[in-house]
This record gives sequence, C-alpha cells and structure tokens, in this order.
Amino acid sequence: MSQPESAVADAQAGGASPLPEEPLAELAARYGLRRAIARPPLGQYLRQLWERRHFIRTYATSRNVSKYSNSALGQLWQVLTPLLNAGVYYVMFGVILGAQNGIPNYPAFLITGIFVFTYTQRSVLGGSRSISSNLGLVRALHFPRGALPIAYTVQELQQLAVSMCVLMVLVVAIPPHETITIAWLLIPVVLLLQTMFNIGAAMAMARVGAMVRDTSQLLPFVMRFWLYASGVFFSIPQKLEKFPEWIQVVMQFNPAATYIELMRDILIESHRPAPYIWPFAIFWAVFGLAAGFWYFWRAEERYGRG
Repeated sequence: MSQPESAVADAQAGGASPLPEEPLAELAARYGLRRAIARPPLGQYLRQLWERRHFIRTYATSRNVSKYSNSALGQLWQVLTPLLNAGVYYVMFGVILGAQNGIPNYPAFLITGIFVFTYTQRSVLGGSRSISSNLGLVRALHFPRGALPIAYTVQELQQLAVSMCVLMVLVVAIPPHETITIAWLLIPVVLLLQTMFNIGAAMAMARVGAMVRDTSQLLPFVMRFWLYASGVFFSIPQKLEKFPEWIQVVMQFNPAATYIELMRDILIESHRPAPYIWPFAIFWAVFGLAAGFWYFWRAEERYGRG
C-alpha cells in the first residue's frame, strides 16, 4: 500500500476524517497526482491524435455509410444534392437575374462554385455539432476530443472525392467543353489547402457549438450570408468593376471565395483569377488550421461538462 493510501486507511481506522490537513492541491502535487481529464501539452496532444488516425478514418467512413442507408438512392445523394442545388441556382441567378452574362462557361463556373463551397459549408456545420452530438462518447471515453471535428471534415472530404470526379466529367461534357490540361494536376494541392482550412474552421466551431447552445440556430443564417458573399453565383471582379480595387481584394480575401477561384482557374480555361489568390489560399490554410486547432485545444478539458 502506498504512503498516501496508508495514511487515509489509518485515519479511517482511528475514526478521524480521511482528508489530510494539507491542502488537496499541494498533496496531489507532492505525490505526482494530476486530473484525469487535464489538457495535455500541445505536442503530446498532436501525438495522441496521430495515434487515433485509424479511428478518425473509420468513424468518418461509418458516418458516410449510415448517412444515406435509409434512402433508395443511397450514396448517390452525395452528388445529387449539390447538382440539384446547382440547377436551382442556375435558373434563379443565371437565367432570371442574368448572372451568367459576361461569363463564358457559366454552367461549369456555377457547378464548381457550388461543389467547392459545399465542402467548406458542410465541414463547418458538421464541426459545430461534432461535440454536442457525441456527448455520450465524450463523457464515457478518454480520447483527444479534436478527433471528432477532424473526423467530420474527413467525412466531407470522402464525399467530395466522389463529387470531384463528377465535376470533372461535367466540365468536360457540358458545352463549351473544357479540355483536360496539365493544370488539373494542381487539384489535389487546392483540396489539401482547403482541407487544412476546413479542419481549423471545424475545430473552432466545435468549441463554439459545445459552449453556446444557440449555435445550431444561428449558424445556418451565417452560412447563407457566406454563400452569397463568396462569388458562387457571380464573378466578383465583374460585379465590383465600378468599385475601388481594394474592395475586390477584400471580397476575394474571403477563404471560401479564394478556394472557389483557384478551382475555377484550374478547371475553366477562360477563367482568370487575381494574381494574389495563391498567397491568400496558403495563408488561410496555415492560419486557419493553426488558429482553429489552438482555439479548440485550449478548451479540451471543458468538453462534455454539464
């Protein structure tokens, strides 16, 4: 029996209080005790996440399989949902509101914007409820909580992999028929940068969603505004050509608009993004991942309380 345990046993046998006179915090420090759910150092936390990479992938895959298991078309909804949205937006914005005027290949322009934005949108929405929807798991098991928002982003990345195959077929098949070029080899690079940003955004929103109960009610309105401000339906330089250039820069500094513009530049030969788009994309990938990860990690020991 260890020294602290024998001291407690002797105190109980003599009818005295089992709690020592020494403050509990100092007693715990003297015998090297620590809280069971204490936040680990950042380096150790990263190692713990890496050790659970197989859980993250398996959890994401199982969610993808179960998400459409009760529907007749099953996994086809991964592609049908953004395509149907693109069809509605094409009629409303492209035809009725005339957003297609001046854009050479508007169908490819619009579909690319929808697919790329949907990836970020779903990652953020999924991340916001990754903790609150898994409280039973969080309270029952000890593991780095960051595995959950990362798994939700991996789930959306798996869906995007299927969607991107369809997207590439569509931009080639739909008139004026884009051609496959060497630039298409940069698609994985853009998706990597966007995924880095999405993980950071999902982790930041996971903390907000776990702490603020009204997040699920407010976030859809924020995402809708973000959708309209990201140039999904229109060309930002074209719409803002009468405004000072710095306003265009601010609009394109939007991370969602940045990754949409990059993907359009790769897939659509006639599309010419601003020269500062690549620096913007790299900045948002690095800053978004680092800031979101740090913000989530700071509250690691608070998840699952209450």
